[in-house]
Amino acid sequence: MAKALESNSKSRKETILIKYAIFSRLLVLFLTILWRSLLQPYDTSAALNPPCLYHKEDSFPFLVANAASRSLENSVVWDSVYFLRITECGYEYEQTYAFLPLLPFFISLLSRTVFAPLVPLIGLRAVMVLSGFTVSNLAFIFAAIYLFRVSVIILKDTEASFRASIIFCFNPASIFYSSIYSESLYALFSIGGVYHLLSGTSNVGVLWFALSGCARSNGILNAGYICFQTMHRAYEALYQKRRAYLAMQVFIAGFLRCICICLPFVAFQAYGYYNICHGHTRDEVRPWCKGRIPLLYNFIQSHYWGVGFLKYFQFKQLPNFLLASPILSLAVCSIMSYMKSRPELFISLGFQATEKEKRSAARLYSLKDAVEPSVKTSTNEGISFIVVI
Repeated sequence: MAKALESNSKSRKETILIKYAIFSRLLVLFLTILWRSLLQPYDTSAALNPPCLYHKEDSFPFLVANAASRSLENSVVWDSVYFLRITECGYEYEQTYAFLPLLPFFISLLSRTVFAPLVPLIGLRAVMVLSGFTVSNLAFIFAAIYLFRVSVIILKDTEASFRASIIFCFNPASIFYSSIYSESLYALFSIGGVYHLLSGTSNVGVLWFALSGCARSNGILNAGYICFQTMHRAYEALYQKRRAYLAMQVFIAGFLRCICICLPFVAFQAYGYYNICHGHTRDEVRPWCKGRIPLLYNFIQSHYWGVGFLKYFQFKQLPNFLLASPILSLAVCSIMSYMKSRPELFISLGFQATEKEKRSAARLYSLKDAVEPSVKTSTNEGISFIVVI
């Protein structure tokens, strides 16, 4: 009875959260339109839309006025220009390879299926803009739902989890989650991956983490969750169960899962290398092609935008640091508070967690929960674990 009531409470909270998430997106959209109508946009790159290098844009006769089309196209600024350009023309220039393909893929999919009937009315580019906004905002709503579910598992407190998710819906970075940016997709697949990891479906979590790496380069950092899980499971297998062979299986499984998470980003770098460097002599190729590890992404970030380790720490960036100081201060204070409350747990990376704390994330720590339900009945634990991998 208690579990049924708890489940009903979670369902009600999720329903309310969805309403808040939708309202927050509509609010951001309203504020964006309001300020764009009152102020001249700082970025004017929306007007830059030359024809594609390799193919001609599809042309359609307009059946209605172009006002809607112009309004949509004028909203394409900053990084949105690159995402729309990639969707429309592919990866034409070296700097476009800084933007990973998952968002352009979803934009292309929607614009050629769900919103395809609108193409003759407002044009393909405007339809792609509409698709981009739809993808980002829908992804944000689902990310908020997964954040609530993850918080419930970790905090064991539905009310606190609900409040945290509401705060997420109205966070200061909301404009990025509602624009044609990859932040929403990255948040969805990262938080969703954590949820599946904590729910005991590690392989599904790996798939979601891999998809996050198709949205943003820092998706490869999500392999850290698998490393943490592998570390604890190997410790249990080696020191508690005294089974070195099982520990080796755990290490191999964790290693393969980390490779799966990093593979999309590595494959995309290989794709860029093939397109830009392959077939040219050493004197003709770009400087990064000659590197021992020809990493395109790092070169683009440094060469075109001056992004690199500690390069952002300049006096002229002081206003941006002041702008970010509230959330940075909150994050630092939260970490310090947690460290002071449980220093032994913090320093030991969870190895000195109590049984109660481990039960709150049992499927993350325990070897038993590493076995999928379909093979849990196997009598040989070692063989069962191999089947799951």
